Amino acid sequence: MSIQEKLIKWYEVNKRNLPFRDIKDPYKIWVSEIMLQQTTVTAVIPYYKRFIERFPDIETLANATIEEVYKYWEGLGYYRRALHLHKSANLMKDTFPTEYKDILALIGVGPYTASAIMSFAYHKPYIAVDGNALSVLGRLYAIEENIALNRTVK
Repeated sequence: MSIQEKLIKWYEVNKRNLPFRDIKDPYKIWVSEIMLQQTTVTAVIPYYKRFIERFPDIETLANATIEEVYKYWEGLGYYRRALHLHKSANLMKDTFPTEYKDILALIGVGPYTASAIMSFAYHKPYIAVDGNALSVLGRLYAIEENIALNRTVK
């Protein structure tokens, strides 16, 4: 069995049921990815559910006041992420971008988040490699260099 097959088999057995998994809505994927920055999955789940219930789409988020957005973000920390979501929603108004470069241009979105959205929402061949994936790859290939360094990643 190949490494890929082993990983897929492990995932199928061990994956968690998450409210932001197996969805195709780029807005909801975007919100989850921003919330998950520097926050654990377990901590994000109740905030995500509440946030999406109140702000189910770009337009609703854009039309809210920043104070209300902060209220629904309260407790997650790193409030700049909420501000970036709100500012970007106001720039988009009601249509989520479909091109990588346009998603990457959203405030607070980096290559990982843009790739995740392109892959999960649009089924485009973008790879979202986070620290966890790098750790697995580092162990798999016995990489001795610091896996967090750009030169090692490349």
